[in-house]
Amino acid sequence: DVSGSVLTVEIAKQYLADADSVDTKQFTSIEDAAAEALSKHEGGLNLDGLTSLSDSQAEALAKHKGDLGLAGLTELSEAAAEALARHEGYLYLHGLTSLSDSQAAFLSNHDGGLGLGGLTSLSDSQAAFLLKQEGGLGLPGLTSLSDVAAEALSKYEGFLNLGGLTSLSDLQAEALARHEGEIWLYGLTSLSDVAVEALGNHKGYLGLGGLKSLSESQAAFLSKHEGGLGLGGLTSLSDVAADALSKPEGDLWLNGLTSLSDSAAEALGNHKGKIYVEHSKLPPSASKILKDAGH
Repeated sequence: DVSGSVLTVEIAKQYLADADSVDTKQFTSIEDAAAEALSKHEGGLNLDGLTSLSDSQAEALAKHKGDLGLAGLTELSEAAAEALARHEGYLYLHGLTSLSDSQAAFLSNHDGGLGLGGLTSLSDSQAAFLLKQEGGLGLPGLTSLSDVAAEALSKYEGFLNLGGLTSLSDLQAEALARHEGEIWLYGLTSLSDVAVEALGNHKGYLGLGGLKSLSESQAAFLSKHEGGLGLGGLTSLSDVAADALSKPEGDLWLNGLTSLSDSAAEALGNHKGKIYVEHSKLPPSASKILKDAGH
């Protein structure tokens, strides 16, 4: 067992020769020569076990092309942040619990997606920097957002994970509705009618899997949504709500449903996109109606 030990250049070379022979995420530190060797690896590289990274090692790993896991790092120097911004591919930095404005400015140049799941807060200036980053932005640790930050993130081009938000003001919902692309808001368990009406104007996948119920008026607002709609937290749906949800353009995730009337199933059967349900959870007759409709 080499867990907790150093990833040496010999181990790196072994990994390059046979990726299945080495579990790279078990190492807590890495030699400079190993970082240099691994920079030539093509494809995903999981170094989530590393607890520290020198500036020179960051420089070396920045040359790697492909997803790079560095989620074990709890801090990063300014120089390392600047170096890693040159990396191409998804960069996982979920261990960072805070970020300076200058680090956010450096990382704004990164291309390929950025995972910052350890951040529990984001300043308005950091949000303004990060919206320039390309390829997806994972901020599932944020539990709240200022109106200014929500406005900044609405301009972000690409996938946006804000799954940690437990509440959203009407103003923030109106801002985020202007975001174009996939957005995850699965931490919200309830929303005001005004917020749902705003989000109904969003274009792209909208993940609202945390909602436990949906009123008929809210379903009507979402009937105008363009793009996939994730509502996996709903356990039931009225006939009127089912009819409304049959109208949006895009796939529909309703895999939490445990009760559904036959008439509601008939309405959903008319939906033009794919509907994802757990057939084993549904009443047999409703399940059959949806299956016969191709869902």
